Amino acid sequence: MKKVCAMLCLLLGASLSHAQNSSTLVRWNSIAGVVTAQGVDNPIGNTVHSGTFAWTARGGFATVDLASGAARFHVEGLVVNGTKFSGTPGPIPAVIGTLVCNAGTNTEAVLNMNQVATFDAQGNAQLVGRIASIPATCANPLFLLRIANLAGANGRWIATGTERSGGE
Repeated sequence: MKKVCAMLCLLLGASLSHAQNSSTLVRWNSIAGVVTAQGVDNPIGNTVHSGTFAWTARGGFATVDLASGAARFHVEGLVVNGTKFSGTPGPIPAVIGTLVCNAGTNTEAVLNMNQVATFDAQGNAQLVGRIASIPATCANPLFLLRIANLAGANGRWIATGTERSGGE
């Protein structure tokens, strides 16, 4: 009987631990490119400006654990839609994953992953990393892919996570 009770306690503890950890996990089941006219800004919140071309993505996903900061993304076919770069990532060499908490409020937080991901010629990129200093309250979390390593365009968002689950 003691063994059965001990096993039930272990299972209950593991279940509670999993439930607590999974409630902090936010997942975006797809990635979509920014929809904008050439040269028109489509900002997110107070401080994140968009790239100046329309972008499209074939697929992808992103996840962030709001408690631990563990983050990852995978994007397929993130390419410019129109202009002379149509169908390619154009001059963009790399992207960085960004979590935006409390967008458009005075507590807005824009937090980058600790590394950048290089594009291949087809606009594919992936990264596993961390996001530091996520605030205790991260209302309406947004996930963005932003331009990295391109002078004059660093930090502009070109894609966003869609179909979010968790983080409510």
